[in-house]
Formats: sequence, structure tokens, C-alpha cells
Amino acid sequence: MSEVVPGDHWRRLHPLSPLVRFGRVVVGLLVLSVPSLQATHPHDRSWLNPSLISYAVLLVAGGLAGVVSWAVTRWRIDGGDLRIETGLIRRQSFRIPLARIQAVDIVAPLAARVLGLAEVRVVSAGRGTERGRLAYLTAGEAPQVRARLLALAHGLAGETPEPPAVALVHVANSLLIPALSLRAAVAAPLGIALAAIVLLVVSPEAGAAFVSGSFGALVLGIISVGRTFNEDFDFAVSEAGDGVRLDRGLLQRRHETIPYGRIQAVRLVEPLLWRPFGWVRLEVDVARQHMSRESDPSAQQVARTLLPVASREQAMWLLGRVMPNAGVQPPPEARPPRRAWVRAPLSYHFLAAWYGHKYAYARTGRVQAATIVVPLLKVQSVRLESGPLLRALRLATVHVDTAGRRWQASASCRDQEEADQMLWAVSERARLARRRTAA
Repeated sequence: MSEVVPGDHWRRLHPLSPLVRFGRVVVGLLVLSVPSLQATHPHDRSWLNPSLISYAVLLVAGGLAGVVSWAVTRWRIDGGDLRIETGLIRRQSFRIPLARIQAVDIVAPLAARVLGLAEVRVVSAGRGTERGRLAYLTAGEAPQVRARLLALAHGLAGETPEPPAVALVHVANSLLIPALSLRAAVAAPLGIALAAIVLLVVSPEAGAAFVSGSFGALVLGIISVGRTFNEDFDFAVSEAGDGVRLDRGLLQRRHETIPYGRIQAVRLVEPLLWRPFGWVRLEVDVARQHMSRESDPSAQQVARTLLPVASREQAMWLLGRVMPNAGVQPPPEARPPRRAWVRAPLSYHFLAAWYGHKYAYARTGRVQAATIVVPLLKVQSVRLESGPLLRALRLATVHVDTAGRRWQASASCRDQEEADQMLWAVSERARLARRRTAA
């Protein structure tokens, strides 16, 4: 496929797309066929055993399915829509209005990078990326398609170049590895493994029974570190006119954009083992997307990380760029009353909630502190809950809901009168924030 600026005529994906899309299936079949090949006697010239025939049939069928899928798929920019047509027996035609496009991301798995290809994922309101995937285009054409779609989505000429980005933060891999190793999901298996080794030295009989389980936990921890490191490798945050851009990935490179309008909340996380080093993590919650798990298994993990690890000063600076004038230092009156300890003895030392004219804040956590910042402009509803125990303690919890899918700012275990006042105050300030924006 020639690398030209896409126009309004029908176009096909790159001819090597089936090789990338069905490559994992082929590799899986080849791995499964190895035992059958080893079971075959070296002097036996009869290779026509049922297992090999079935694998060969599946391999050919998968290859043909990939080629047919590529042959019947085409796309074009038709007026104000991105049209994608696919299907042989059941023909499907998807129209994605350009005006509803929220972001256009470029994803390049390892196999695609080797072949010089990349995938363009169009994130539209209400649909996510499940039906807006152009997999695959050439690595040179993908940025041109992205720039054209973004320009048309903002009402500009299709030839308008992509807005330039300003680099904000780059996470060094030398910092990422030790930080990931100190995460609870990794540190706990590692601690179990070390305890098993000590027990094995002190009492070989008792330690032998514990080694196998600890070894499995250690392997799971290493896999967790490897997976996360692969996703967050060479993590860079930049800022452009269309939002915050994230570039990351070792085997699979991702170039993502989170428009400011889709950010529903930001969470500052302070893991227990990171506190001596002053490290924190920033996560972002975006508007809900209807997306099947099969369409992108790692989309949820990737979409919520804004900064995998950084010093508190760096994180606060980036938070200020995403949410201007937002601070996470609670005032003295943000603490709940002492009787809230009865209801939340493990998390009482972290509980805090407060609000201003632009944001609502809530801090929770048992082992690690997590502070959620919600723009009042994004508030969808404010709810008050008070169960039997809370009512007996004259307490209540206020939930501030957004269109996000992960968190809500919950003011837990507040005094009943304070909770009633917070309910109406946050609702009124959210209404005023929307009115100021509309004006």
C-alpha cells in the first residue's frame, strides 16, 4: 500500500494484516503440534497421523479466514463519517461520526513493528475502540490517518497537521524496575520465597514442604513485573492541543491521547513500600466505553495509568497541568469525627474529604493512601448513604459519581449534619460549574 494521504475513496488494509492478526493462532498451533512431531518415530515416513492432519487443517483454515477477512474489509472517510465495511456471509457496515471522535490512538504490537505496520484505533463516544479499528496500516500511513481524522473531527481541513506536543515527564526505566518490584503483588510473593529459603535452612524437613508453593508465587511475581514493565517501558507524557499524550511499551508500542474533556477523575496513589522513597503513582479515570474484553484485553490497565511512578513533586506538577489549581493536601476539617473509627478501624487514619469551587476530594485506603480528585464539572450525581451502624453512630457517607467506570469520590463516615450539608453544597457547586462552562 502506498503511503499517501487518505482521501474519500475506498481503501483496504495492508496485505500483511492477516499475518499479524492471526500470527498468535499460528504460533499456538505450531507449539501444540510439537508433541505430535516428537511422538513420531524418526524412521517412520508416515506423517499422516490424525493429530498432524488436524493441526494442518486448522492452520490452513486460519490462514484462509485471515485472508478472506482482509479481502472483504475496506474503509473510507465518507463526508462526516468514518465507514468500515467487513464480513463475507454477514456483511456489516459501521459508521463512526467524526464529530463524536474523542481520540485516535496508534498501537504497534511486536509482530506489526517487525513488518513495519501499525494499528489505528478510533475512540468515539459510547463505542470505545471495538468497531473503530484499522488493523493494520503501514507505519508511515498510520500517523497520516490519525492526523486527518483528528483534523476533520475538530472541523478543520483534512490536510491540517497534527498539533505539536510538548514533553512533560519521562519515566526512567532505571526507576521503573525497582518501583515495580516493590509493588504488593510482587513484594508479597518475593517475601514468601525468602521466608521459604530461611525455613529450608533452619529446618529442611519443614522447608521442603513449603518450597514448591513459594517458588510458584515467586514466578507469578516475576511475570507480573515483566508484564507491567513491558506495558510501561519508556513511559513518556506530553501535552498537545487535543489532550494528554502517552507513549509507552517495549514489545507493543502505544501512542495514546486522553482528551481533557474525557477525564472524569484523577487518583494519586501512595503505596506503602514506596513511601520511604517518596514515590507515588497517578491514575486517570475516563468516560465509560463499551468495549469487549476480547477487543483489547489490556485496554483497562493502559487507560488508567497517567504516571506509573514519580516523585511526589513531579506527580503534583503533572496533576496541576491536567487539573489546574487542584491540590491534594487536606485541610484540618477534612478529617471524619473520632467515632468513625468504630465503623472503619483499618482505614480511619487515611479518611478525609473536602471540596472547593472547582473540585471535590476524597482520601481513602487501608495499607496505601489513595486521593481522588473529581472536577465538579464532571459530577453526574451526589448520593448520601447511611446504614444501620452509621445511623447509630450519627454518621453518613456521601458519594460523588461521574461518568467514569472505576472510581467515585466517597466521603466516608462523615458527621450526619456535615454529610447533609456536603450533599447540597457539592450538588449546587457542580450545577454552577456546568453553567459557567456553558456560558
